[in-house]
Amino acid sequence: MLYGRWRQIARERGHGIALRDLAAGRQWSFAELAALAEAGPAAAGPVVYPQGHCAGFIFDVLRGWRGNAVVCPLEPDQDPPRMPPLPTPCCHLKTTSATGGLPRGVAFRAEQLAADADNIVATMGLRADWPNLGVISLAHSYGFSNLVLPLLLHGIPLILAPSPLPEMVRRAAEGYPDLTLAGVPALWRAWHEARVIPPDVRLAISAGAPLPLALERAVFDVAGLKIHNFYGSSECGGIAYDGTCTPRPDDSSVGSPMHHVDVALCEDGCLQVRSRAVGETYWPDGDDTLAAGCFQTSDLAELRDGQVYLRGRLGDQINVAGRKVSPATIERALREHEAVKDCLVFGIPSSDADRTDAIIACVATDGPGDSNEMKQFLLSKLPGWQIPRGWWFVESLGVNTRGKTPRAEWRRKYLGQRPPDPLPR
Repeated sequence: MLYGRWRQIARERGHGIALRDLAAGRQWSFAELAALAEAGPAAAGPVVYPQGHCAGFIFDVLRGWRGNAVVCPLEPDQDPPRMPPLPTPCCHLKTTSATGGLPRGVAFRAEQLAADADNIVATMGLRADWPNLGVISLAHSYGFSNLVLPLLLHGIPLILAPSPLPEMVRRAAEGYPDLTLAGVPALWRAWHEARVIPPDVRLAISAGAPLPLALERAVFDVAGLKIHNFYGSSECGGIAYDGTCTPRPDDSSVGSPMHHVDVALCEDGCLQVRSRAVGETYWPDGDDTLAAGCFQTSDLAELRDGQVYLRGRLGDQINVAGRKVSPATIERALREHEAVKDCLVFGIPSSDADRTDAIIACVATDGPGDSNEMKQFLLSKLPGWQIPRGWWFVESLGVNTRGKTPRAEWRRKYLGQRPPDPLPR
């Protein structure tokens, strides 16, 4: 199905430019890509592993589709997973980002991948005359669904930039009158601070992590560019998208459900997603949270006025003397402080048995951090029991290859050292 649809796109687009690999200094039309896919050998084994940020990734996907092999995209330093063969008719294996624990495999049928691409193109309004400037990982679900599938199934041209560094992005965009640029919040912040956001970006998308409202507003004020927040999951593809033309009034909003995506709340308050794009099953060990076209997330949510509002993750909640608070609630308040570049909040066992958990704030600031000032700032926004008792000021929180800042990793770092700011008893 996927290879047949690609061949139809290639015939329709013909000599139009499909792919530019700026690092290699080469480009291919749709007809040339199709000829290369036909001329080269099909997949030699049952699984192909596209890897790297280059044209070779695209060639490997086409080789896999042509040979009816399973396609399993990998990050540049990622080893192939050791898993049994996928059940028929599954043809694609994603590995999750491990936000909630160990990575897992997610199996997909061709129709499910195609449905996700259809939903994304229809909801976001991706256009063939607005090429995608590709800087995010092609292997991650976000990059594969927003860059690779629109190229091969919808004829949206792709320009592969050598790296996401600000100067590289500026150079990569030169000469293009209209572009679509998908990034993650950390990249949008770096591009904004370096003042290199290309002026010809017509559609700006951010996913992979919550987009801070202050950053969205700053880019809008300086560049006149609205960054559209996109919320999705490896298990089901796109879930919600903020299609408004001006900055959101509330950064907990992730927009409206995507085209052909239905959302509801489970009894525990977590978001449930139904669509034709939902994956077939976890692999090799399935469970009831992903089955029969339905995915039950771990994201606590509120549905109001056609919008999806995220209220944190179920497993991240902090128990303070029997009262529970989501780290996201505290993080949103902290990010409103002008000195806070980024922050992460988590709970650790408290030395006070009555308290259960102690709240820790890990904060990246523009200068020296002042915990007393931060506490007073938060007291004007949150009840006293939600104020962090431990503070750790760092230069940067950093992100992994998928644009995320793993909460569990920073919690382990904090517990593995003598706290820089000892907890009061």
